[in-house]
Amino acid sequence: MKELFLLKLGEIVLKGQNRRVFEDKLKTNTRRRMSKFGQFKVTITQSTLYVEPLNDDCDLDGAWEACGAIFGIASMCRCRACEKDLDAIFKTVVEYLGDELSMQKSFKVESKRSDKRFPLNSIQISQYVGGELGQFFNVKADMHHPDLTVYVEIREKYAYIHTPSVPGAGGLPIGMGGRAVSLLSGGLDSPVSSYMIARRGVELEMVHFVSPPYTSQQALDKVLELARLLTVYCGRMIVHIIPFTEIQEEIRRNCPEEYFTLIMRRFMMRIAERVAVEYGCGALITGESLGQVASQTLQSLAATNEVCTLPVYRPVIGFDKQEIVERSWEIGTYETSIQPFEDCCTIFVAKHPVTKPNIK
Repeated sequence: MKELFLLKLGEIVLKGQNRRVFEDKLKTNTRRRMSKFGQFKVTITQSTLYVEPLNDDCDLDGAWEACGAIFGIASMCRCRACEKDLDAIFKTVVEYLGDELSMQKSFKVESKRSDKRFPLNSIQISQYVGGELGQFFNVKADMHHPDLTVYVEIREKYAYIHTPSVPGAGGLPIGMGGRAVSLLSGGLDSPVSSYMIARRGVELEMVHFVSPPYTSQQALDKVLELARLLTVYCGRMIVHIIPFTEIQEEIRRNCPEEYFTLIMRRFMMRIAERVAVEYGCGALITGESLGQVASQTLQSLAATNEVCTLPVYRPVIGFDKQEIVERSWEIGTYETSIQPFEDCCTIFVAKHPVTKPNIK
């Protein structure tokens, strides 16, 4: 039989009567992600998503990598299916994992019997398969610290053979958490913030502010590349490019210098909220981290929030910079974020910005 993927569901299994809605959304998201890699059959049984290629033309490696970025999956493994028969299981292990087993000094077999009609229990399955493999490969069995663990899962239709699972992306399926507008700058924080809220199932519209000639085309291209990198996790999205030069120049002409950044942020939130209302979004998302800069003190954030009627969520509010850097490495946005092209948040910056503004 062909190789396929077993994707174990995450917190979806804790849902109650609406669990089916979450599962259907996860299947839809997975089918869409798999479509570029060939024809796959996607089903859910026993808290597991089965992703099975329907022909030999499928790009399994590309599909496997894409599965690692699908929110809603707790762990995942590549496996081979076979008939629920001990000889067939042993033969499949030899064919599928033989090369890997032959290079190990020790191994063990772990079995799980979801189909209770199967005549042997999990321990008996492991003992039989492990004994046969030990003799065939002349490899020592080690129950405590094996070099390789072979997993045998007896499920409803077939037995499945695989090595240890790897972590999935976790979270909830995109689309189950509503829609929001994320303010995407060219820095480290906002892509990480967008990723984290999307991981809770939120579908995103992106807003980016440009201020030519103070900001360059390279700065805009950088942001669009960040958005492209985020689509691996967030799915399809629109980036709304907002011209901001005139507003910033008016702020510089008419406002006290120490309030430049704060007033600019308030205008950004007003505009982002208009986009959110127009596109049916229920919240704004920013990459602000408490105390990181003058405009991100408790008082400054309160002054920014004051112009909004929609809730404003800040997923990295409690992160320090190193934690944000580490997460940006994990999701692949770090190298793009550190490119030295300034966005509109870095122009007309006050030498001594206010840190405890009075809203009035």
